[in-house]
Amino acid sequence: MAALDYRRRTGHGQHIDLSQFESAIHGLETAILDYSVNGREQQRTGNRLAHVPAAPHGVYECRGEENWCAIAVFSDKEWESFCRVIGNPSWTEDRKFSTQADRAGNADDLDKLVEVWTRCHSPLDVMNMMQAAGVAAGMVKNNKDIHEDPQLKHRGHFWVLDHPEMGKCTYDGPPFRLSKTPAHLHSPGPCLGQDNYHVYTEILGMSDEEFVELMDDGAFY
Repeated sequence: MAALDYRRRTGHGQHIDLSQFESAIHGLETAILDYSVNGREQQRTGNRLAHVPAAPHGVYECRGEENWCAIAVFSDKEWESFCRVIGNPSWTEDRKFSTQADRAGNADDLDKLVEVWTRCHSPLDVMNMMQAAGVAAGMVKNNKDIHEDPQLKHRGHFWVLDHPEMGKCTYDGPPFRLSKTPAHLHSPGPCLGQDNYHVYTEILGMSDEEFVELMDDGAFY
């Protein structure tokens, strides 16, 4: 965009040299270092944390259809709180779950037992009970849940705009609030090619004649 603006103002073009790898390498630094030093290639870990032996740690099925809650237990103290919340069933005394390292090493067995309990409760109840006990937990919300979220409603996060093809639709507002220049969503997502004329003539400075000629040649889609 900066190069296009420069061309519009000066009549001269710009050469852009942009490496996709360099743009993304900041998000891969740990993986590159681990391979360089330890020779380990990164693998899928799902909901597990390789550098922190948290257990239980995952997204667990709850009561109802497609309902889930994320739970993460990071210490023996949190484990004790977790056990109290679920009623201290006998399996929590099993030696293979006695320490954080033991629980991480038997995470698959532990997850199955945890899900027996979560399936009996709604995700909201699981989240509230765990958080009240000091255990990290969060309800996995679907689109309906998000639109009914009281905090998002209070912030006025969603805007309802009239789309020319789909009718009234909700749109996410910006997550931040500016006191002197509050954002206002004034138009829905454009249809294909809807703003071509504005972009090419008013922003890029193309003449009407040139725009019509290119449009007739099928240059715009």
